[in-house]
Amino acid sequence: MGLQPGEVFVHRNIANMVPNTDLNSMSVINYAVSHLKVNHIVVCGHYGCGGVLAAMQQSDLGILNPWLRNIRDVYRIHREELDSITDEGEKYKRLVELNVQEQCINVIKTAEVQKANSERNLKVYGWVFDIHSGELIDLKIDFDEILKDITKIYKIV
Repeated sequence: MGLQPGEVFVHRNIANMVPNTDLNSMSVINYAVSHLKVNHIVVCGHYGCGGVLAAMQQSDLGILNPWLRNIRDVYRIHREELDSITDEGEKYKRLVELNVQEQCINVIKTAEVQKANSERNLKVYGWVFDIHSGELIDLKIDFDEILKDITKIYKIV
């Protein structure tokens, strides 16, 4: 990213999930946006993600089940596209990308992000790190279009 230590505020979660029920994630967003006044939020997943792979399995994983259900919901939302992919490796990579996209949407749904966007030019980005090539892939999340679309339902401020 070309930044120095202290220039990036980082929060990590299994499978880069940002569910609204995770008070840790919500607290991090609140602190970063409202107090640190960040203008750029990056949701970064990675190919080779064990959480996404686990969510693709049809097995009982105990306490992980509620967490992985969020990823399975991403699959459900994008089922038609994902089911049309015959190569399991490509399907898995695409689910990683779609999960990043959906987590960006979850970030955009928060009151802090909506308010900051109206006060200053805050943006949300979706990236995927390819652990094999070292490439950082920008999914080109259309923040403004997503914000416009979801605020029809999720507008808080």
